[in-house]
Amino acid sequence: SGKTMALIFQKPSNRTRVSFDVGMYQLGGNSIYLSPNEINLGVRESIKDVARTLSRYVSGIVLRTFEHKNVVELAKYATVPVINGLSDFSHPCQALADVYTLREANRKIEGMNFVYVGDGNNVCHSLMYACSKLGINIRIATPKGYEPLNEVLAETEAFAKDSGSEVILSNDPFDAVKGANVIYTDVWTSMGQEKEADERRKIFKDFQINQKLVNLGSKDVLVMHCLPAHRGEEITDEVIDGTSSVVFDEAENRMHVQKAILIKLLNGRA
Repeated sequence: SGKTMALIFQKPSNRTRVSFDVGMYQLGGNSIYLSPNEINLGVRESIKDVARTLSRYVSGIVLRTFEHKNVVELAKYATVPVINGLSDFSHPCQALADVYTLREANRKIEGMNFVYVGDGNNVCHSLMYACSKLGINIRIATPKGYEPLNEVLAETEAFAKDSGSEVILSNDPFDAVKGANVIYTDVWTSMGQEKEADERRKIFKDFQINQKLVNLGSKDVLVMHCLPAHRGEEITDEVIDGTSSVVFDEAENRMHVQKAILIKLLNGRA
């Protein structure tokens, strides 16, 4: 109660902005949205100075940015908690909400077979970290050349060894999803990659989550997507609106999980 969160968003947002806004309000606090035009982070004013100044006004900062190094620098100089609302490297709030959604669906986490199909992007990276630390077997099916970063693979393989799980890469989505407990996807073209959209549609066309692919999973397979979805590209209407989909449960759970993060980070702070 009485806390204020600064939301610095360099990229457009629906779920992240609204869920943090509403979450802060429900917890008795409030948020201030700072658009790219207002703050122009790193251009109009250095990240170091923004971090030091905002730390005098607010209880915490959420940053949604194109470059992960901006999150790291902001956190280095801020004296209040900094939350990664999405970067080109990771999307940790999404992964936490995804794991919570699996718990909510009464699924046994440890030993689960989780399959990510699509681009080895920021969401994929965060899912790899979450799964490998929690004992979830994760298979990542991407076209050749679109695999997750080698550094992420190396780190998560080490985590998986400790938790008794596996991290496996594949270029065959149909083989990867066999027996899957969860099938997860994301857009083929992320923000900032619009010029590659036509090429990516051709490259990723065999990586669509359609009913044929879903039928290869376990009988009670869950389908997940972090949204926004490009229906008819990475996922079909039939699947996202079908009985296996928990996509909109995920979206709702962003708010609940982020409220828990806010309580954890802001309790006891002025």
